[in-house]
Amino acid sequence: MRAVLQRVLKAKVDINEETISKIDKGIVALVAVNDTDNIDTFKYMFDKIINLRIFEDAEEKLNLSIKDLNLELLIVPNFTVYADARKGRRPSFVGGAKPDDAEKIFNNFILYAKENYEKVKTGIFRADMQVELINDGPITILLDSDKLF
Repeated sequence: MRAVLQRVLKAKVDINEETISKIDKGIVALVAVNDTDNIDTFKYMFDKIINLRIFEDAEEKLNLSIKDLNLELLIVPNFTVYADARKGRRPSFVGGAKPDDAEKIFNNFILYAKENYEKVKTGIFRADMQVELINDGPITILLDSDKLF
């Protein structure tokens, strides 16, 4: 699993000009899955996401997480996070799971997230989404369950 995390002041997901999810201050996680992702992957990545200390404390140090501050999390499916653009000009997406498998894995990750944190919102898998956000900082973090970076 890979995720691009962005600390935001607010964010929303629209489909066909209708807002289907929105959050105030928190994190937007653009998430891609591969076919080896399982409950252990979910635990590792979700723990990282909600406990990552990327919010300022009273001394303006990045010392607090969304969990510490009870902030919101918007998880958006985004298979392009697995893009490999090292060769040529057309990215390869072979690192990610096939669409049907990816949808099941992503939905299972969402179930796990919602069971373990009450302020989770999501995009919709395979939907043509417009994601609007105000990046705060900006702070953007890359996560990889295989710890490649």
